[in-house]
Amino acid sequence: MINTFRQDRTENPYPKQYFVRDIRISPPLILAPMEGVTNKTFRRLIRSIGGHGLTYTEFIASQTIQNRGNRALQTASFDPDEYPIALQLYGKDPHIMAEAAKVVEDLGATIIDINMGCPSKKVCARSGGSALMKEPLLAAAIVREVKKAITVPLTVKMRSGFTHSNRNAPEIGRICQEEGADAIAIHWRTTEDKYGGERQIDKIAQTKAELSIPVIANGDIIDAESAIRMLQDTDCDGLMIGRGAMRNPWVFQEIHAALQQKEYIPPSIEKRRVLLRTFLHRYRDDFKLEKISLGKFKQIANHFYSGLPNGPALRMAILRSQSLKEIEENIQRFFEEAQ
Repeated sequence: MINTFRQDRTENPYPKQYFVRDIRISPPLILAPMEGVTNKTFRRLIRSIGGHGLTYTEFIASQTIQNRGNRALQTASFDPDEYPIALQLYGKDPHIMAEAAKVVEDLGATIIDINMGCPSKKVCARSGGSALMKEPLLAAAIVREVKKAITVPLTVKMRSGFTHSNRNAPEIGRICQEEGADAIAIHWRTTEDKYGGERQIDKIAQTKAELSIPVIANGDIIDAESAIRMLQDTDCDGLMIGRGAMRNPWVFQEIHAALQQKEYIPPSIEKRRVLLRTFLHRYRDDFKLEKISLGKFKQIANHFYSGLPNGPALRMAILRSQSLKEIEENIQRFFEEAQ
C-alpha cells in the first residue's frame, strides 16, 4: 500500500506535519507520555515555550477511569485550549479498555492512545503496557474493541519488542493498522532494555516502510542533531520526545528550527531563570500541598539543569532544599552568581 502520509521533501527534506486521520500535527513533534511528569502543570510549561504539535497525558489505568475515580479524572484533565491532546490508557481487558475509551472521549480527548510501551514491572505484571507485545491476539482484541467504541482517532505507543530475541514491533504495528489504529509510535528500546541498551532503530524503519499509517519515532531524541539523525535513519513521520523535554524544555523549539532549516538561538540565562521560577510557582499553585509540590518540582528539576553553566550545582541545591521558599532562594542565588 502506498503511504499517503509521505510528503514531498524535495526542497526541504524534513517533515512539516503529519495527520492522525483528520487531526493535523504540526510541527510533527510530540511530548511523550511520562508517568509522574506530563501532568497538566508540566504540559503548560511546554506549551508556554512552544515548538511542539501534540501533548500526551500521563497514562491512565482503564479500570480506574472506567469507574470515574477522582485520581484518574485528575490525571485525564487538561486545559480547554490544550489542543490537540492525546489521553493514554493502559490495561489488558478489551471491554474495560473500550469502556474507558468512551469515558475519555466524553472528557474531550482529541486522540486516544493505547499504551503498549510502558516497561514498568507493575504495569507489565498485569499484562498491560509493553507486556501486550507478547500477546498479539490480545493486543489485536484491545485495539479492535477500543476502535469500535470511539469516534476520535486511535493511536498506539509501543516498544521495538519485549525482549531482544523478539523485537516484533513490525508485526504488532501491522496488527494495529489492520484493527483500525490511525498512527503508531515506536520506542527503539525493548522492555528488556528498560532505559539503557544500544541504539537500534531498524524496527522503526522497517515498520515505517511496511505501514500506510503514520509511524512516530521515539527514544533518545534530545536535541536537533539526534532528531535529524532519527528522521534520516527511519524516514518516520514525526518525533516523540520524553526525557529530552525534561532536560531541556526548549528542545522542541530547537528541533522545530532545524526542521525549518532555520537558525536556533538558545534561551538566555535570564529566560531560564524566569522559566524555572515560574514553573516553581505553578507547581505550588496547582498542587496546593507543599509536600506534593516540592516532590513534583524536584523530580523535574533533577533533569532541568542541562545547558546551564555549573548546572549540577543548581541541581544539588534544589534537591537538598526542604521547602519551596528555600528552592526559590537557591534559584535566585544561583542565577545571580551566573550573571
